[in-house]
Amino acid sequence: MNSAPTTVSGKPPLKVLLCSPRGFCAGVVRAIDSVERALALYGPPVYVRHEIVHNRYVVESLRAKGAIFVEELGEIPETDAPVIFSAHGVAKSVPSEAARRNLFALDATCPLVTKVHREAEIHFRRGREIVLIGHAGHPEVAGTMGQLPAGAVTLIETLADASAFTPKDAGQLAYVTQTTLSVDDTASIVELLRARFPTIVGPHKEDICYATTNRQEAVKQVAPLVDAMIVVGAPNSSNSQRLREVAERAGCGHAALVQRAADIDWDKFGAIASLGITAGASAPEVLVEEIIDAFAARYTVMVDTVSAAEEGVFFPLPRPLRENEAAE
Repeated sequence: MNSAPTTVSGKPPLKVLLCSPRGFCAGVVRAIDSVERALALYGPPVYVRHEIVHNRYVVESLRAKGAIFVEELGEIPETDAPVIFSAHGVAKSVPSEAARRNLFALDATCPLVTKVHREAEIHFRRGREIVLIGHAGHPEVAGTMGQLPAGAVTLIETLADASAFTPKDAGQLAYVTQTTLSVDDTASIVELLRARFPTIVGPHKEDICYATTNRQEAVKQVAPLVDAMIVVGAPNSSNSQRLREVAERAGCGHAALVQRAADIDWDKFGAIASLGITAGASAPEVLVEEIIDAFAARYTVMVDTVSAAEEGVFFPLPRPLRENEAAE
C-alpha cells in the first residue's frame, strides 16, 4: 500500500481500495459486443430477448443505438432483423420458437452457461436425476431448467432445501449450479448433498464461473480493511448481490449495492476513512469512475488497487457475426 494521503483543506482524507478484477467478464463483453456488432452489420433495429446483461446503463446505451429489448419472442413482429438471446441463456423452447418463425436468431449465451446446459443434458441422458443449485426466478436458472423436460431438474436454493430434498433414486443423482452464486454458500450446499448422497455426481470443472470466483476473492481481501464498501451493479444482478453479501460476511461494516453515483446514501458514507469499491460482472468501468469522482468531490481521495487474480479470458462472437466480420 502507498503512504497515507495528504489532507486537502476542507476535505477529509479517504483511502479507496479498488478490487481487481472487477466489472465486465468475458461473457458480458461477448454479449454486449454481439449487440454492437449486429447493429453495425445490419443496422437497427436489433431485437434482444431479455436485458442483454443486468445493467441499466448498458441496456439504455444499447437502446439509444437501436436495440429493442423484449421479454418474450411474441413481442417481436415478423421481421428479418437479428434477434439476440441474452448472456443468461434461454430454455430450448425459445430457439425452437425462433426457428418456427424463421427469425434470424443469434445466441449470446455465455459459453460458461452453455457448459452447464450441456452437463445437465448429459446427466439426463445417463438417467440421472438433476439438482440445480441456484436462485428461483433468475433467467439463467430458467434457461438451465428449460433444457430438459419438466420435472427432470429440482431447484435447490438453500441448505434447508438440500436437507429436505428427497430424490427418486439416491444412487442416480447429479448436480449443476448457477454460474453466479456465492462460492462459500454453494460449497456448503454441495457439502451437505455429498454427505447425504455420497454417490452424487458433480461437474468435471466447477460451474461457478472464474469471474464470479475472482471478484468474490478480491472482495474478501478488501472488505476487512475498509470502513465501507460499494458494489457497483444492478439489483437484479445475481453476481453483484453476492459481492455485497461476501463483503458483509468478510467483515465490512457497511456494504451497499448501487447502480450510479446518484444512488449513494451519503448519510451512510459520511464518516469513513477507507472505502472499498468493486463492480459486478455486468457493470462497466465508467460507472466505477463515476463513483470515485463522486467521493473525490467530498474527500481527498487516494486510490490503491488490491488484486486477487489476473484475467485473460476471451470468448469469440457468435459464428454469424464472426463470419460477417471476416468477410469485410
